[in-house]
Amino acid sequence: MAVRRIYFLGIGGIGMSALARFFMHEGCQVAGYDRTATPLTERLEAEGALVNFEDSVEAIPEQFRDKSTVVVYTPAVPTDHPQMCYFRDGGYRMLKRSQMLGELSVGKFVMAVAGTHGKTTTSTLVSWLNSAAAGEGSAFLGGVSKNFDSNLVLGAGRRLAVEADEFDRSFLQLTPDVAVVTSADADHLDIYGTHEAVKEAFSQFIDRISAGGALVIKRGVDVAIRNSEISVYSYSYDTPADFYATKIELLSTGHYTFDIVTPFGTIEGCTLGIPGWVNVENAVAAVALFLLAARAEGKSVDYDALKVALANFTGVKRRFEFYVNTPKAVYMDDYAHHPRELSAAITSVKRMFPGRKFTAVFQPHLYTRTRDLYTEFAQALSLADDVVLLPIYPARELPIEGICSQIIADRVTVPCTIVEREALAEHLAGSVTDIVVTFGAGNIDAYCSAVAEVVRAKSGEELGDRS
Repeated sequence: MAVRRIYFLGIGGIGMSALARFFMHEGCQVAGYDRTATPLTERLEAEGALVNFEDSVEAIPEQFRDKSTVVVYTPAVPTDHPQMCYFRDGGYRMLKRSQMLGELSVGKFVMAVAGTHGKTTTSTLVSWLNSAAAGEGSAFLGGVSKNFDSNLVLGAGRRLAVEADEFDRSFLQLTPDVAVVTSADADHLDIYGTHEAVKEAFSQFIDRISAGGALVIKRGVDVAIRNSEISVYSYSYDTPADFYATKIELLSTGHYTFDIVTPFGTIEGCTLGIPGWVNVENAVAAVALFLLAARAEGKSVDYDALKVALANFTGVKRRFEFYVNTPKAVYMDDYAHHPRELSAAITSVKRMFPGRKFTAVFQPHLYTRTRDLYTEFAQALSLADDVVLLPIYPARELPIEGICSQIIADRVTVPCTIVEREALAEHLAGSVTDIVVTFGAGNIDAYCSAVAEVVRAKSGEELGDRS
């Protein structure tokens, strides 16, 4: 794609920042707008991007007001935003983030991971397996990989691992060669309206898999598969399927050893480098996609290298991320923001640390999601021993009357408190805590360091494994 200058509306988003990095790597001039400064925008600026945080047209650097500038935008930026209006009314070439990703994937062997939850860890592991076990592959990720310290991976070969985002039907811009569907739960109902519409979008995504390609879908996911020109495989955690784990053993560190049963034989003696049973399930899906890609390309698989790569996978920032891990106290942070994610994460932590008190701290994300799923949120959080709720993080939304964290708190069946985000560390300092996990897709992570200091001080020990 012949682009000299590119301007990103919403440059601080995880997917947008990966695209910005790609174009900087290609030698383009890159600039963009976002609402507030974050570690992501700071890093982009350090790498050479011009980032502004003002809504005004005047904040757009002069050289990017040339008509040769290509504009990439995220639907999270309002349509009446002054900079959006300037570019749209001025006749600039404008593409959604998903459209740009679709264009960049042309000519690649696309390995796409879709799902209402689980897709970030799974797609990041796929990209790591490509690199560490096959020595090739690029990736656009929906989180910052700890192994690569980036959400963008640039490597040799045609393989391209991508997180296929269902928000705003973005994943319908992709044409995968092989794909995973981890889940198709009711989410983004502000966009879709009904759960049936969500499932139909996933069916349309499956329709887009190339003829002769393959789908790996989690056992029990209820979506119509109409594409008769692909091979379809199932996967699960430990229930027999085409791909599943067996001989699973929990180690004292919270990590697991296991075998992976596949249609092509059993991979014995696997160990995953990150904790949690739910990540074993994600690993099964990632390995399935990796093996099917190799078969589609007629390439052999080095199974010893594959097992080493699984053991050396360090995960994604804000996914089961340890800040404190001592015998006396544990503090982790996780991005979970859907009831199914919360339920899976909480049960994983309880299995890792049986018999210990578990405090779940949750910042609801979006008024519409809270409105649609507050009962399910309460049920999931009630799996913990103690719950602390923060006010709703609005992101792109305006408040909805009557929708607040209290409607979740009213339905939680274990002790539950609502505190302001700024008071979280102080509240935890005055509480009896053992295992603390913060959850949410908003800005709760800005207080992780403060929470970690409180938990560490209460444990009376030095900061443990931050991995």
